[in-house]
Amino acid sequence: MKRNTLMFVFLLGVNFLFAQECDKTLSGRVIDFHDGVPLEGATITYNSTTIKTDSNGKYSIAGLCATSYAFTISHEDCNSQVVTIDVEEVSNKDFYLEHHFTSLEEVDVASSSQKKTTNSQTEDRLNRKQLDQYSSLSIGDALQEISGVNSLTSGNTIVKPVIQGLHSSRIIMINNGVRQEDQEWGEEHSPNLDINAFNELKVIKGAGALQYGGNAIGGVIIAENRLTTLRDTIFGKAQLALSSNGRGGGLNSAVNLGFKEGWGAKFQGTLKHFGDSEAPDYILSNTGHREQSFSTGFGYTDFAHGFEGYYSFYNATQGILRSSHIGNVGDLVRAINNNQPLVINDFTYDINAPKQETQHHLAMLKAYKRFQNLGRLNVQYSFQYNNRKEFDIRRGDDRDKASLDLELLTHGLDGNFLFDSNDNFKKNIGFQYSYQVNTPNPETGIRRLIPDYKKTTAGIYAITEFKITENFTADAGARYDFVNINAKKFYRKEFWDERGYNNEFSDLIIEDEGDQWLTNPDFDYSSISASAGINYSYGNQNALLFNVSYANRAPNPVELFSDGLHHSAAIIELGDLRFDQEKALKFSLSSTHQDLFGIGNLTISPYLSSIQDFILLEPTGLEFTIRGSFPVWEYMQTNAILYGVDIDYGVAITDHLRFNTAFSYIYGQDTEADEALINMPAPNFRSELIYEKEKWNLKLRNNTVLEQTRFPDNNFDTNFIENEVEQTVLVDVSTPPPGYSVFDISGAYMFSIWNPKDVTVGMSITNVFDTNYRDYLNRQRYYADNVGRNFTLNINFKF
Repeated sequence: MKRNTLMFVFLLGVNFLFAQECDKTLSGRVIDFHDGVPLEGATITYNSTTIKTDSNGKYSIAGLCATSYAFTISHEDCNSQVVTIDVEEVSNKDFYLEHHFTSLEEVDVASSSQKKTTNSQTEDRLNRKQLDQYSSLSIGDALQEISGVNSLTSGNTIVKPVIQGLHSSRIIMINNGVRQEDQEWGEEHSPNLDINAFNELKVIKGAGALQYGGNAIGGVIIAENRLTTLRDTIFGKAQLALSSNGRGGGLNSAVNLGFKEGWGAKFQGTLKHFGDSEAPDYILSNTGHREQSFSTGFGYTDFAHGFEGYYSFYNATQGILRSSHIGNVGDLVRAINNNQPLVINDFTYDINAPKQETQHHLAMLKAYKRFQNLGRLNVQYSFQYNNRKEFDIRRGDDRDKASLDLELLTHGLDGNFLFDSNDNFKKNIGFQYSYQVNTPNPETGIRRLIPDYKKTTAGIYAITEFKITENFTADAGARYDFVNINAKKFYRKEFWDERGYNNEFSDLIIEDEGDQWLTNPDFDYSSISASAGINYSYGNQNALLFNVSYANRAPNPVELFSDGLHHSAAIIELGDLRFDQEKALKFSLSSTHQDLFGIGNLTISPYLSSIQDFILLEPTGLEFTIRGSFPVWEYMQTNAILYGVDIDYGVAITDHLRFNTAFSYIYGQDTEADEALINMPAPNFRSELIYEKEKWNLKLRNNTVLEQTRFPDNNFDTNFIENEVEQTVLVDVSTPPPGYSVFDISGAYMFSIWNPKDVTVGMSITNVFDTNYRDYLNRQRYYADNVGRNFTLNINFKF
């Protein structure tokens, strides 16, 4: 009886299995987790059956029973993944694989292939391999590789990026996910960032990247320092660069650690030491440079969740050209009108006043959590401490005391939720909050350029990206920002009345301090920003991008409150309490053609910006102080229009020889005064001829800048007594210098010690013909030429 019962149960089970309907289908895609690229040829294995994805990463498995299966998903150079799915409940499933790079070269390539930050705006990238060429220089120097990006400089070491004519507070810089806060308002304040700390730099030209801020009228620069995704590995690099001009060099090193469980860490440090730079005919006295920086990161990465901690430290001392600080009006006039600096000393590594010292600390913690069939939540807290000191030429006991000493503390909290479960309709909503305190050191003994202030900012945004057709996508977004600036500032009563503040701002006065008023300006600014655009791809990787954006920028404290000598700029700056927000409307178009008519790749990017209440800084005269004689520059507000075009073209002449060229033009006009805007980049060409083989390369580059013919007339007459005779002299602070053409040449060879291409030795010569020139965007052009010829030896060792 027992035997018959077992037989009955067995036959019943077999009958049930044969009777079960195996008509289920599972479909979806296999996608690279990091950049969202579909993976062609990925394998999916189950019950001894293997299938592969098509060119779009898609798969479809039919004939499945209504039960659970264990699927193994794998792809070349990826970490395999095993996923159990109940097919009765799930019919569509995307699998995400984490790419596992097999060499450091692939890591560099991957840095350049990440998904675009924006969908409809021009976005350019520099990967680690490109950045290595600038290891002893600055981020501003490297960004000039990109068309439409120029540099506003003060000598050769203080380099500030300019995107399509806009700079300073109009450009947001992101340091590994954190908005950099480092007194960026000054035209001679370079970013407190080490170029060697990052895997990649990205430039977004325009205000369409609303997730970073609503006031990015000029654009966004994103510096990324990603942890490695390699597993159970350690790799790194050490790089040495030695330069003849400045007779110094830089050393940087980085170590990356990866662990099987998903943990990673990175350590990086840089040292730079340079003496005086040299123009072709003379020493540029007191232009030495020191820099020490360090960064470290650690974290855990998993598809479902993860976190990261990051810390960076930057410390720099930069000399200011001695000739730019003059003692009397006569010397100042001679310095501006002379062909050579009035002060030329022997070469030295000493850095004396005038100089600036900057120190920046940044600490960040961020975490993410992915919710199934919904999206990803990101939360981040950051803390920044920035200390900026500027030293003027002083006498007696105060000779080593800073003339300007500012401490800036910033707390930031960011969060967003990215709804990305539907690839055809993605949404991103988020918020940003920051609280900032600026504290000038009262012990400088000199009137403060800017006062104590507290600044609170809060913003919320919503962005969406949706696919209309296979080749046609669109995006749109909106953002609201609130800014409060609460300051306490002393105003000389005479100055207060001269500016007319007694009629408009008497309610700001809180105390009478004899010949000064103590005031408490407390200003609120609210703004709405928006962006919309399309991306149409066609043919052989051709694309058409169009974007329209509207952005607002609240005036920064310097534009509102400046009242005194800005020592590192060697000018007297005056702000204005009446300033309103800048309001910018921008239209941008980009047309990219790959293999155009079989003769190369072409990108044309025209743009048009209309900015109401545009704030600019212009020279208005001279003033004699107990510190010496200095030009007076005043912040003013007007309406402006800017339009231009960036053109990039590249062609492969042979398998090993390539030619690239780029052209940028911008037209800037003050529509109220009906005159040209000051400090607009001149039309410029950048061309390079590159010869590359497996282990070596040669590059010849030319940078040609035409003379800027559009500039405002800010010249003025001044009177001074020399040899007991009064003289009247025209001080020409407006006329741009002539155009110039500079050639560079570089080459590199890769050696094999343990692994292929693990040692690279390169040599470069910049300004090959030792050309004398002055650049219109160099604030020191009044006093000296730009730097001359420079030989650099670069040794890069990867391990």
